[in-house]
Amino acid sequence: MRFLPEESPSVAVVGIGYVGTCLAATLASRGLHVTGIDRDVSRVEEMNAARTPLRESGLAESIADSVAAGRLRATTDMSMAAAADVVLVTVGTPILPDGSIDDDQVRAACSALSPHLRRHQLIVFKTTVPPGMTRTMAGLLEHEGLEAGHDFGVAISPERLSEGMAMQELATFPIIVGGLGADSTAAAAAFWKRHLDVPVLEVESLEAAEIVKLADNWWIDVNIALANELAIFCDLHGVDVLDVISAANTIPKGAGKVNILMPSIGVGGSCLTKDPWMIWHSAKRAGTNLQTVVVGREVNSAMPERVAEDLLRVLADQGKEAKDVTIAVLGLAFKNNTGDLRATPVHPAVQIWEKAGATVRLYDPLVDPAEAYHLFEMVPEASLEDAVRGADCVAVLALHREFADVDLAALPVASGCVVLDGRAYYSKERIAGFADAGLTYRGIGR
Repeated sequence: MRFLPEESPSVAVVGIGYVGTCLAATLASRGLHVTGIDRDVSRVEEMNAARTPLRESGLAESIADSVAAGRLRATTDMSMAAAADVVLVTVGTPILPDGSIDDDQVRAACSALSPHLRRHQLIVFKTTVPPGMTRTMAGLLEHEGLEAGHDFGVAISPERLSEGMAMQELATFPIIVGGLGADSTAAAAAFWKRHLDVPVLEVESLEAAEIVKLADNWWIDVNIALANELAIFCDLHGVDVLDVISAANTIPKGAGKVNILMPSIGVGGSCLTKDPWMIWHSAKRAGTNLQTVVVGREVNSAMPERVAEDLLRVLADQGKEAKDVTIAVLGLAFKNNTGDLRATPVHPAVQIWEKAGATVRLYDPLVDPAEAYHLFEMVPEASLEDAVRGADCVAVLALHREFADVDLAALPVASGCVVLDGRAYYSKERIAGFADAGLTYRGIGR
């Protein structure tokens, strides 16, 4: 195949952050020799020492085994990419305040990579970008007469992983491939089929592949917005939104069934909060205003304030003023079973409670205490008991596995303590148990 050797190709992964580390470890565990390249010295040192700060099931073991076997290493030297048959670009693409992409990292990566490319290499972007960006990056890679799509292959296979499930999903999720010409597409598709052994869907262009990833997260964000407004609507009528969602999702529609997702205190992370704006800004530049992007983002961004204010009203109904209450927050991350604080909806909720005068204590066993202090400007409690002692509210805003079996009724909380369910989705039996123990339950649309 033109851009892919028949034998096991050597691989370079440019950018060993979350996606790059998981991808490098997975490919190395499949027997390939993988070099991670990153300008962050600490990331390089961690990988070479067979360590990772990322909490992904199986990741630490995979890194340790592959480093010990000599199949995985890391470096800050971009020239090492010259020896690779396949180069995977996995750097970040945040957005600017106006919704446009901050392409500094991907441009810098391409500029640094370009002088080291050679004929017959395959470059595959795993980075989330707006339509047209990969084609632009392909042009940046060209040098000394080497033409993208002719002398070296260029394709995009956007990552579609869920944090906390990345290693499992890499081994099972279909991969999208769009290439700069048929040869690039075929080479990238063959690489994934051969070395990940997952379904591969070839699309007709770079732009189609770029849009697939954006469409996934656009759908998720709008769907969660629907769930959140459905929860608000159910509250008006004293109906449990989870009953409604469970029943509504039984009807066949299209190739599947209606699939309303779950309401929550809000949407966070690096993808759902930025990818819809990337779509919106791209359309705006073309003279089109996409309304569902804006509505979905506004609904989901408003949820932390809505939930925080609702709790203060519940406490006020108990005769407790905000300045006299203590709120224990369990789970600071944007998602259950992760320690990721990026765009976490817990932060704006905590800010509202603090501004109202409440005493707030934080606890999350998965979050790095230094990162928590940097964001929340307070030191998390050392233990669950320290966090909840005398609390007027226990706000479960991320139900990590460590919290799932905790008997909230047995904790040293204040009388009539409110259990705020941000994304725990406690069962009706569990809620009834709270009431029997003298606790007040408040869920979203419950």
